[in-house]
Amino acid sequence: MSGKVEITYQGSSRAPALVALAHGAGAGMDSPFMQKCADGLADRGLQVARFEFPYMQKMRQTKKRRPPDRLPVLMESWHAVITILQRRIKRSRKKLVIGGKSMGGRIASLVASEAQVAGLLCLGFPFHPPGKPVGQRIKHLRKLTAPTLIVQGERDPFGTRRDVARYRLSPAIRLHWLPGGNHSFKTARSAAVSTDDNMARALDTTAEFVRELS
Repeated sequence: MSGKVEITYQGSSRAPALVALAHGAGAGMDSPFMQKCADGLADRGLQVARFEFPYMQKMRQTKKRRPPDRLPVLMESWHAVITILQRRIKRSRKKLVIGGKSMGGRIASLVASEAQVAGLLCLGFPFHPPGKPVGQRIKHLRKLTAPTLIVQGERDPFGTRRDVARYRLSPAIRLHWLPGGNHSFKTARSAAVSTDDNMARALDTTAEFVRELS
């Protein structure tokens, strides 16, 4: 991976865990969703680290949209960030949890077992392309060994509750469903549960999951 990795930290350095989050395909680490996650987890006593993949860094520099990097580049980026973070917390007992929004969480899931992190967090996992619920992106999830939390909206077009019920996933994976939520956990205006409620549930569940990791 070329270029310098810039990592943004939030929350107390004395927190018992460091949660590293990568962004989704279309928006960077400072998107409203990512910012809410970072703020919320920091408020819940965790330290958060955010970074951007090379293509997103280039988008900021050129002000022109670009497609995501190829899979090997995305995975290499995650490995580089994990190495930096593991060195940072080496002398402490701080746990390292990796994950992110959509694509960011998916790429983290591809490196989590090899990286030997404490846990994996996926916020809106892209199980399949919208309209094609055949699970093209789940093969590695059957053998995943890292303790994993996937927080998913029930009406997420990348994997509804009905879609995912048909998949055979690793017993290391815990699924938490958000009522009426889409890929960003948003609900319809007429829904009994608000988007803010879903986000709060997602963050509470995430904080609990991280605290329970051994």
